[in-house]
Amino acid sequence: MKQTVYLREDVQAAWQQQDCFDVLLKQQGDVFRDKEGRRTLRFTLNNHSYFLKYHAGVGWGEIVKNLLQWRLPIISAKNEWQAIERLHQLGIATMQLAAYGERGNNPAKRHSFVVTDDLANTMSLEDLGKQWQKTKPTFKTKKTLIEKLADISRTMHQAGINHRDYYLCHFLLTDTFADSNEINQDTVLHLIDLHRAQQRKKVPQRWLIKDLGSLYFSAHEVPLTLRDRLRFMKRYSNKSLRDTIEQDATFWHKVEQRAQVLLEKWQRHTPK
Repeated sequence: MKQTVYLREDVQAAWQQQDCFDVLLKQQGDVFRDKEGRRTLRFTLNNHSYFLKYHAGVGWGEIVKNLLQWRLPIISAKNEWQAIERLHQLGIATMQLAAYGERGNNPAKRHSFVVTDDLANTMSLEDLGKQWQKTKPTFKTKKTLIEKLADISRTMHQAGINHRDYYLCHFLLTDTFADSNEINQDTVLHLIDLHRAQQRKKVPQRWLIKDLGSLYFSAHEVPLTLRDRLRFMKRYSNKSLRDTIEQDATFWHKVEQRAQVLLEKWQRHTPK
C-alpha cells in the first residue's frame, strides 16, 4: 500500500514507534470541524499546541457529487501540505508544518493528515472591518495593509497558485493589533486554510477573478475609498495606474461583479 509520511523531530520523538495514522485518527482536542470525512482540531503535545486536519476518506458518493457539480473533490490533505511548502518557497508567511502523511490507493478511502504549529496569539483580518468602523485607521496603516495584500495576491497568482477560499478571515496577524490598531512593514500576515488551493503553471483568469472577488467581498465592512481600490489594483497589476486602468479595466470590472454577487448572496442569508 502506497504511503508517504513526514514527521518533524518533536512529534517523531513524542510518537516514537507508534503508527502516526492510528494516533491522529484517535487524537482528542478542540474540534472545529467533523464532517464529510474530515476532522479539524487543536491539540496539545508536550505543552506545545498543534492544529490537525485528518482526512479519513470521503467515499465515492461525495466524490461523484462534487464532480457532478463541476467541483474538484478534496480527497487528501496532500493538497494543503504541498501548498504550504510552496508558499514558504515564495516567501509568503503561512503555517509551519510539523507532520503530514498519506496512505492508500483507493481515492475514496485514502487516509491523510497534516499537522501544523498552532498560530497562537493571532486574530483574523475579518475582525479588522468591525474594528475600523469604531476606530478609524491611519492612512499609513490602511495603505500598508492594502499593499501587503496586493503583494501576497500577486506573488501567489504569478506562481500559479489560486486559493479558492480567499477571504480576509484566512489572513491572521498578531492579536496586538486589537490594541494598537496599527499595521506597519514589520507586521506579518499569515495566509491559512489552503486545503482547496490549486497549483499549476498559470492560473486561468476565471480563478484569479474568483480569488480577488472573494477578497474584495470579504472587505465589505472595511471603509474603502476609490483611491484605496485603485491602490490595490495598481500594486497587484505591478503597472502604472494609467496602464492598469486602460489595459485591465474589463478584468477588474469582473472582479467587482464577482464581489457583488457574493455580497448579495451574503445579504440574503444574513438575519436582519
